[in-house]
Amino acid sequence: MLDTLPLLQASDFPAITRNRLDILQVNLGYLCNLSCTHCHVNAGPKRTELMAADTIAQVLAFLDQQQIHTLDLTGGAPEMNPYFRSLVTVARAKGVTVIDRCNLVILLEAGFQDMGAFLADKQVEIVASLPCYLENNVDKQRGKGTFNASITALQQLNALGYGHTGSGLILNLVFNPQGASLPPEQQALEYAYKQHLATDYGIVFNHLYALANLPIQRFGSVLLSQGQFASYMALLKNSFNPNALEQVMCKNTLSVDWQGFVYDCDFNQMLKLPLGATGQRTHISQVAALLNQPIHTLQHCYGCTAGQGSSCGGAILDVRQ
Repeated sequence: MLDTLPLLQASDFPAITRNRLDILQVNLGYLCNLSCTHCHVNAGPKRTELMAADTIAQVLAFLDQQQIHTLDLTGGAPEMNPYFRSLVTVARAKGVTVIDRCNLVILLEAGFQDMGAFLADKQVEIVASLPCYLENNVDKQRGKGTFNASITALQQLNALGYGHTGSGLILNLVFNPQGASLPPEQQALEYAYKQHLATDYGIVFNHLYALANLPIQRFGSVLLSQGQFASYMALLKNSFNPNALEQVMCKNTLSVDWQGFVYDCDFNQMLKLPLGATGQRTHISQVAALLNQPIHTLQHCYGCTAGQGSSCGGAILDVRQ
């Protein structure tokens, strides 16, 4: 796989610092039942990295120490970690909001068919990847048959109450562009998703998150192999929106890898960029004060500040305002 990191090092991205820590985003491992072309984690069925029980315990202790209100679980397929259910159960008992970044297809796999019911029982917020509402586009990006499986999983989640007004069970979807382009305006795209999925499949959901693809890992390698890296970086830089800079997710979120090492964001984790200006890896058991500390930035950070801005919670800015 071609590495984009050397091309990101000479950076002129503006310096930013941390606000109060509100969200702990934990990567439970790179094992996944899918191998999506846009995956910045390079996850797949052959990956063996999974967070161990002692690191899970350190994550739970950190939630208490830092009084964090939201635990954001990602992977790979986070549900494939053997300690996923126990982590969710303990975190919810603490009153922590838990987000499961779900690829949907995992809910139909053998051994996981009761996962939807578990998530509903624990009132876990689901952020589900559905990069398009058209079958051909989804299967091209995520693998043949993925779209139909995702639709079946969404219908099952709806039957459990997810996505319905007043149920308290939040179901948000995620859109990623297929190629070297920025996502369209999020609010208009959400309307199109809701109309199409409701009309054709009877599916309802709460919100759509439109995320830009960052030029790293698997997607970055594709850009290099197709000779599109330079033009995509130019697009990101030329679309820089200074209004998004103060609201990027790294300002209130800390990313944790499967071994317990911490990073300013999930993307920096994949690039193995040390937290802030430390120059060395920091373990979650060693984290001290974070407020006002510098954030480690390189050229890929323009992906989070292009156009409407992009974060794990979708577009940062509402262009209608």
